[in-house]
Amino acid sequence: MRRPLPKLPSWLPVDGYILALVGTVALAALLPARGPAATVAEGTSTGAVALLFFLYGARLSTHEAMAGLRHWRLHLTVLACTFVLFPVLGLAARGLVPHVLPPALYTGLLFLCLVPSTIQSSIAFTSLARGNVAAAICAGSFSSLVGIVVTPLLAGLVLHGNGGGFSADGLLSIVCQLLVPFTAGQLLRRWIGGFLLRHKKVLGQVDRGSILLVVYTAFSAGLVEGIWHQVSGPRLLCLLGVEAALLAVMLTATSYGAKRLGFPRADRIAITFAGSKKSLAAGLPMASVLFGAQAGLAVLPLMLFHQMQLMVCAVLAKRFAARGPAAAEPAGTGTGTGSAAAAGSAAGAAVSGARG
Repeated sequence: MRRPLPKLPSWLPVDGYILALVGTVALAALLPARGPAATVAEGTSTGAVALLFFLYGARLSTHEAMAGLRHWRLHLTVLACTFVLFPVLGLAARGLVPHVLPPALYTGLLFLCLVPSTIQSSIAFTSLARGNVAAAICAGSFSSLVGIVVTPLLAGLVLHGNGGGFSADGLLSIVCQLLVPFTAGQLLRRWIGGFLLRHKKVLGQVDRGSILLVVYTAFSAGLVEGIWHQVSGPRLLCLLGVEAALLAVMLTATSYGAKRLGFPRADRIAITFAGSKKSLAAGLPMASVLFGAQAGLAVLPLMLFHQMQLMVCAVLAKRFAARGPAAAEPAGTGTGTGSAAAAGSAAGAAVSGARG
């Protein structure tokens, strides 16, 4: 009699998309794009980034985000965690260079600290933990809107001398590849929003395929440029340890900080998950614009942190749910029962393989 194959624990979500990203990195290592193929890949990747941000803009409901302004204390708390506390911790980690982290990996770690928060997976974990789902929707939306502008600006300020920062060409690339498509998507949302909603599964594959193309191009360029000799096994283990400490500090700060600020339990859950997470979907294309050939190393910390946050937050969400009763969402703090229900139905899918 054949024994059934062992299954992974339910609390250990292995993000299938991370596996696809790892496969893409392996492909870039075995068959990197060179010469004319590299030129084609780079041009296609540039177009893919523009398409991604057009779709982000077209999908993001500005109306829902603005509806959450009544809960401004919560959203300011999440924004402060994402764009103030995270960068401060990233700058503090400068003392780990060069003995713990090489400069290239530290640059990627610092960039990770500048990326906006997630939307989909933050909603999913808040829903599983019986928190304020509507607040998580608004907080993620605000973070994405702000991050389109703030992340490149912060990168220009803090990554100078670390392989990033602004030049005139870099600023033009950011405007053309990120801001213009995103704004166009927002302006056209009222006409194409219904179409995107009807075809969200197909467009979701377009999203993922575009990001895989960006990763392949970035890692191919890094291999051709010879930057991977800067990374070794022990250095990667050190990076994982530093990221685990960073995540632990942020989860503790958001949880206990929200409690000290007097937020109710449901809001504290939303702040914990939205304020401690970083968006892979937004960070990867941004890095390709900001870092060029160095983007491969720059996104490696973000890719590792993404999987780590999914695993840890899945455990925390179940513990939050087990500790207390289901919490009703405070009136007037979100986007309505329709959005909350949609978020709840997406929770399982986001936990097993969240895009952002």
